[in-house]
Amino acid sequence: MKKLKLVMVGNGMAGVRTIEEVLKVAPDLYDITVFGAEPHPNYNRILLSPVLAGEQTLDEIVLNSWEWYEENHIKLHAGKKVVEVDRIKRIVRAEDGTEESYDRLLLCTGSNPFILPVPGKDLKGVIAYRDIADTNAMIDASKQYKKAVVIGGGLLGLEAANGLMLRGMEVTVVHVMPWLMERQLDDVAGKLLQKSLEDRGLKFAIGAQTQELVGNADGRVSAIKFKDGTELATDLVVMAVGIRPNTELAEKMRLHCNRGIVVNDTMQTTTDARIYSVGECAAHRGIAYGLVAPLFEQAKVAANHLAQMGIGRYVGSQTSTKLKVTGIDLFSAGEFMGGEGTEAIVMSDPFGGVYKKLIIKDDKLVGACLYGDTVDGSYYFKLLREGRSVADIRDRLMFGEAGANIGDVGHEGHTKAATMPDEAEVCGCNGVNKGTICKAIKEKGLFTLEEVKKHTKASASCGSCTGLVEQILMFTAGGDYSATPKLKPMCGCTEHGHQAVRDAIKTPLPDGRRLLSISDVFRYMDWKTPNGCATCRPAVNYYLISTWPKEAKDDPQSRFINERSHANIQKDGTYSVIPRMWGGETTADELRRIADAVDKYKIPTVKVTGGQRIDLLGVKKEDLQAVWQDIGMPSGHAYAKALRTVKTCVGSEWCRMGTQDSTQMGKDLEVAMWRMYAPHKVKFAVSGCPRNCAEAGIKDVGIIGVDSGWEMYVAGNGGIKTEVAHFFTKLKTAEEVLEYTGAFMQLYRTEGWYLERTVHYVSRVGLDYVKKKILDDHAGRKALWAELQAALDGEPDPWFDFDKARVDTRQFDKIGAIPVVAASPRFEEAVK
Repeated sequence: MKKLKLVMVGNGMAGVRTIEEVLKVAPDLYDITVFGAEPHPNYNRILLSPVLAGEQTLDEIVLNSWEWYEENHIKLHAGKKVVEVDRIKRIVRAEDGTEESYDRLLLCTGSNPFILPVPGKDLKGVIAYRDIADTNAMIDASKQYKKAVVIGGGLLGLEAANGLMLRGMEVTVVHVMPWLMERQLDDVAGKLLQKSLEDRGLKFAIGAQTQELVGNADGRVSAIKFKDGTELATDLVVMAVGIRPNTELAEKMRLHCNRGIVVNDTMQTTTDARIYSVGECAAHRGIAYGLVAPLFEQAKVAANHLAQMGIGRYVGSQTSTKLKVTGIDLFSAGEFMGGEGTEAIVMSDPFGGVYKKLIIKDDKLVGACLYGDTVDGSYYFKLLREGRSVADIRDRLMFGEAGANIGDVGHEGHTKAATMPDEAEVCGCNGVNKGTICKAIKEKGLFTLEEVKKHTKASASCGSCTGLVEQILMFTAGGDYSATPKLKPMCGCTEHGHQAVRDAIKTPLPDGRRLLSISDVFRYMDWKTPNGCATCRPAVNYYLISTWPKEAKDDPQSRFINERSHANIQKDGTYSVIPRMWGGETTADELRRIADAVDKYKIPTVKVTGGQRIDLLGVKKEDLQAVWQDIGMPSGHAYAKALRTVKTCVGSEWCRMGTQDSTQMGKDLEVAMWRMYAPHKVKFAVSGCPRNCAEAGIKDVGIIGVDSGWEMYVAGNGGIKTEVAHFFTKLKTAEEVLEYTGAFMQLYRTEGWYLERTVHYVSRVGLDYVKKKILDDHAGRKALWAELQAALDGEPDPWFDFDKARVDTRQFDKIGAIPVVAASPRFEEAVK
């Protein structure tokens, strides 16, 4: 049977989702051709802001790779804008003359950014924020210019402003309305958001009306002029004041358009039954939707009819907004502003950064606005859609589903996953409920967020439900959700998981004895393999020495080869040596010693690392001891599950922008914790001002200097998947920074699972739990800091204290053992 021809104009999220749905139900019905105006495969437009902020790359936000189109036999015309469609002959023509015939046509032309019709709008340096090209233009501008103005205080404007600020620009947001995000937040939440963003370095001109954009002699924007006559100098203007459905092609085709391409309940255009339309360009019952969830609902209906199944109707969407703005969680739904005949239940904790408002009318929940804590957003949205009476739970409604249904308001946020019913919606964008996620986890043996995304699409779009998906994953895959799933064992040698082993080591035996050796643990916990394996031995060894420092004996043979050799082995069998440089600072004497060692031992490569240290690459194993001795600097622990580096900017000592002495703060942190072993590698950064040159936002602990002291961020990660650190607390003194950082590290050291980064530890236990342990428990915090200091006191440097560090020096000589080398006077001076 000859295949029909399906042509899609537009290569965005809604359109490609429609194609995916068609391929699911009718994979052999169509030869599919896609025209995309951008020279890229389908990507997640929602994640452009993390790309702008430097938190993700363009490759990481691609949803459907070039290979996906090939594997599904889809002809993709990327970078070809369609300018004409002949509805009589059913031919699509692109700007470059490319033609394709069709039996069915799918129009997914999306939307265009609205540009304010003010004088100067066509000047160089005035751009919108809509696609990859706009994002790249802003990134390029941030490298050349210092001042930016973003017009529009909605989600897109704030994300653009935050990204430009993180790129080092001085940014002012101009917003004509009385508060930010007025379509999603009420005045209280909007002003809380503004205060939080001001604390991070953004500036605002609220209520200001743009009259004109002023240019310089080169034709580039140089200032923005307001209606009150005032001006604000700028090098870049980003307009983020809204979008309009892109109906240019549809109007040229003489399709009926009215605030979008008018479609019926089957997503067919009302003018031509062969032509369908979904996405931001489509107007259904007078509404053009701009959120992902309703667009994906449209995609499913359109695909159903394109597949000739003839069922399914799109009747519109009741929408909620769940967003994360620069790390701050927001949620709103329904009539959240209140009004005549309504009542408001309000909980406000400005200091804790939490605000909740629930709107009740006729004993029904009709609106909700949440700031800072949005874990129960989907529960409130469910109540709102169902229209059920909340009279019986009104007194507990503010405490969310756990409080309303169980009566236990003491539940922490991360237990939300356990109390949710299976039918509760988790991912609004893709319409995925908890039961679907749990079923996939159990049946397919999923253990990571990426696996859940791949199999269910939960958390794959806007990402606002990521935390909840991870909690469901933890409870379902980790054995805490029900008796059905089993705990993932540490390895094939045992049925016990990491937490069970940690708990056993921590708990004294009935006779008062403690498990202090690997063999003790293996015997007590009935290890299947008496000697363990390369997976479990390093983990158990770490749990022992972190739980009982000074009592449990470190077993070097249970460490990975890098930690046994105390240098990074390279692919050619040589080693990398990275000496420690406190806070990235060095001296001429240290540099001379490094240079002399490079010449003496013929070390082929010397490189500056991303952590502001010097890496000597290509050192022979038999030369390691002598290299350490000659350079006379402490071990950088670049090979270990330990504190690697503390990255700093020059701070207030030198930088005219600096507000705090970040270099000294970084040195103090590193000196205090440099011999600290941990479940995984740990990186700190200290920036002297909110411009954040040290990239503190993607470190395990990030410290940023502000006028009033310091801001502390935790659980960031700059690895394969970049994770932005959580704002943790504000601190006034350097002593507090040391104490709070040390307490967080000790909590992670004693509770984290081996090879679990801080980002995954915090995700597993919940940020609220960490805050309770450190911010709320004054005595507990000080005890944790004291425990860490006691554990590190007297810890040896493995490059010099060979005996104490239990380093087997025989490994460094091909013939026999080398005499133990004493620490050099230069090293002793460096440590002082």
